[in-house]
Amino acid sequence: MADVYKFRLQKLLDIRKDYEEKSKILFKEAQREKDLVENELNKLKEKYKDHKNIDAYESIVQQKIKQNYLNALNYAIDKNTIVLEDKAKILEQRRQELKKCQVEKKTVEILREKQKIAFLKEQNLIEQKANDEFALFAFIRNNYK
Repeated sequence: MADVYKFRLQKLLDIRKDYEEKSKILFKEAQREKDLVENELNKLKEKYKDHKNIDAYESIVQQKIKQNYLNALNYAIDKNTIVLEDKAKILEQRRQELKKCQVEKKTVEILREKQKIAFLKEQNLIEQKANDEFALFAFIRNNYK
C-alpha cells in the first residue's frame, strides 16, 4: 500500500511518553531515597540491639556513657522513623502519579491502535473495490469483444 498511516495525535502521545519517563525517574529516585533511609534506620536499630545490655560489672562512667549512646541511638531511630514515613508518603504519591501517566499514555495508544485498524480496513476496502472494478472490466472486455 502506498498510503502510510499517520496518527494525528502523535505529538500528544510523544508528550505523554515523556511525562511517563519523567514520572518513572521521579518514582525511582523516591524509591532510592526511601531505601537509603530504611537502610540507615535498620543499621541504627542493629546498633541499638547490639549495645542495649548494660552490664552491672561495668564502671558507673562506662554505664553512663553507654546510656547516653543508647539515648542518642534511640533519638536517631525516632527521627529516622519519621523521615521514613515521609519518604513512604512521597513514594506512594510518585507511584500514583506514575500510574496516572501510564493510564494517560495507554489511552492515547489504544486510540492510535483503533484508528490504525480503521485506517487499514478502509484501505483494504478501497483495494478490494479497485480489484472488483478491474475484474469487472476484464470480464466485460473478454465477453463483449
